[in-house]
Amino acid sequence: MLSDLIIKKTPGRANLDFHSSFDARVGPIISLASIYDSEKQKFRRMMYRGFVSELFVPYMDLIEEWYYRTFFDAGEYGYGLCAVPLEPHRDCPANAVFMGAFVAVQDGMPIEMPNVFCIFERNAGDVMWRNTESMIPDVLVKIWKVYYRNGILMVFAGYIGLARSWTNWITRSKGIKYTHKDQINEEVYGTLLVENTLGAHHDHFLTYYLDFDVDGDSNSFVKSKLQTTRVTDQSSPRKSYWKVVSETAKTESDAKIKLGLESIDVLVVNPNKKTKMVSRPLLADDDYPQIRGAFTKYNVWVTLYNKSEKCAGGLYTEQSRGDDTLATWSNRNRRIENKDVVLWYTLGLHHVPYQEDFPLMPTISSRFELRSANFFEYNPVLKVKAPNNVGWPNCSISFMARKL
Repeated sequence: MLSDLIIKKTPGRANLDFHSSFDARVGPIISLASIYDSEKQKFRRMMYRGFVSELFVPYMDLIEEWYYRTFFDAGEYGYGLCAVPLEPHRDCPANAVFMGAFVAVQDGMPIEMPNVFCIFERNAGDVMWRNTESMIPDVLVKIWKVYYRNGILMVFAGYIGLARSWTNWITRSKGIKYTHKDQINEEVYGTLLVENTLGAHHDHFLTYYLDFDVDGDSNSFVKSKLQTTRVTDQSSPRKSYWKVVSETAKTESDAKIKLGLESIDVLVVNPNKKTKMVSRPLLADDDYPQIRGAFTKYNVWVTLYNKSEKCAGGLYTEQSRGDDTLATWSNRNRRIENKDVVLWYTLGLHHVPYQEDFPLMPTISSRFELRSANFFEYNPVLKVKAPNNVGWPNCSISFMARKL
């Protein structure tokens, strides 16, 4: 069962319209996301559905008790089922809306899970735009107001919006003689945190399912590479410049990308509209955990929409042998140009534990942004209303007042 909430913000402010729900396997889901176009005076669809499809966490410890620990958190345990109640003013601010959910557990019985995610709007603190004209004689200099970005964030069990923050991890205690790293003369597959306690090396790979519908479901995936070009005709004193070379992916294989190898923009576009949209695994391809987690090999995948292809690790992840994953679906190499397509994005980190991570790891955040590209006729934030000024107390003054 799903817990539903429809978010509608007035066009003058956050100009967002989306539906949110909660699922036992993947947790929070954002769907039917649209943005208000003030020029066209209507909401325009951007995304049909988006959620975290899988979190792959392989540990690098090869001892008998640990070599098999390669977790698929969503497919094996259920993101939603692992949720714990969020606390007001601790996990979420005062303006948050808390939501519970009813989900079916392993025996099929429904249970209520209160306050498992919250939604709130906050000032990001970043300048949205600012403009200052150059000083010209006899011309008034115009200084425009500075606006700050606001964002609607969804928090679920310590995970924030389309970013993810890790605050929990596993250490292993092992009866070893080492009390200082200088004593270690063998491969221990981790970091000595305190006496006789090791933090095992491991990875976190989050794969997002992003079913874009940019002004409809007939979309294409465009890779725009920045290419260095030499000036050979002596038309300029410059020796080189870079230009954009765009390529529309015809098939699923064309759309696979390993980020970081070259400068590239990736766009989901509607070709029928005149408007527009790092860590990698270090395990060997033939290693059994990597066969099951082959969807982490590329940062970006694009597949043809199929209602049964939502979970990157396969429908039955715990029994998977890697033959029903995002990687195998993409190997069909279906045509994706001007089709209803799904973009999959994987971000992750290689976690080498340090003593500061013990006994509880501080938050590490990773994030990505979904930004428009030739979707609007001009910068849409120029018509966003300025936020109300809030008089926050000065820390030093407040401290001095308490002392007095």
